Amino acid sequence: MTVNLLCIGDVVGRPGRTVVANALPHLVKRHDIHCVIANVENAANGSGLTEALYTKFLNYGVNLMTLGDHIYRRAEIMPVLEKSTCIVRPANYPSESVGKEAAFFEIENGPTVAVISVMGRLFMRPTPDCPYHAVDRMIERVRDKAKIIIVDMHAEATSEKIAMGWHLNGRASLMFGTHTHVPTADECILDGGTGYITDLGMTGPYDGVLGRRKDRVLRSFITGLPSPFDVATDDARLCGVLVQVDATTGKAQHIERVMVREADVAN
Repeated sequence: MTVNLLCIGDVVGRPGRTVVANALPHLVKRHDIHCVIANVENAANGSGLTEALYTKFLNYGVNLMTLGDHIYRRAEIMPVLEKSTCIVRPANYPSESVGKEAAFFEIENGPTVAVISVMGRLFMRPTPDCPYHAVDRMIERVRDKAKIIIVDMHAEATSEKIAMGWHLNGRASLMFGTHTHVPTADECILDGGTGYITDLGMTGPYDGVLGRRKDRVLRSFITGLPSPFDVATDDARLCGVLVQVDATTGKAQHIERVMVREADVAN
């Protein structure tokens, strides 16, 4: 069996949620997707996640969710993180942190998919544990439960994500990066059978600066004065990758970038 995965980059605000809601059913049908994974840490007005939005993503057809440095921005998400089996916190956060370190989705008449998340350390807020040691620990923990293992590295530095790809080569089915909101053109399958891309890109409004209103960001950059970085509204796109994985070996067979404009879905 070949398992078809769709991995969606950082969903930003209402425009990102809307393009997911409208585009996802078409993508799932067209590519016979078995499992949808999305990074949703910017879904609530650009920062954090709420319980209501978590439920909406499930209704849209998202099966597994990852977060990042904005994970605890909305206090109301804490009970969801405590109870949900399909959303993860970064595994290199403190052991006392709220949330599960791995999430699982069992494909009907197919294998189980596991998702792990880790945070990078370069140019990011300090995290207490090394992401490489944390991912080693988690790979060993989930190996007996899931044939297909997906890792989301939420990090700023491309070098750190590329290094993680090689660190996981042959041990994970796919490693994708999130956080920078800019899709990279380096999707590939490493020689050990691990699919890789440095950053999935943003699912949200591209008529702005990383999903925020360009006039507000420019004002801040030019004047140095504080300015609220409100979420932009126009040119919403869904960005991510489509990946095919051999269910027997857990190795990636094909990876390709996907970008869907809200305007194309509407038409």
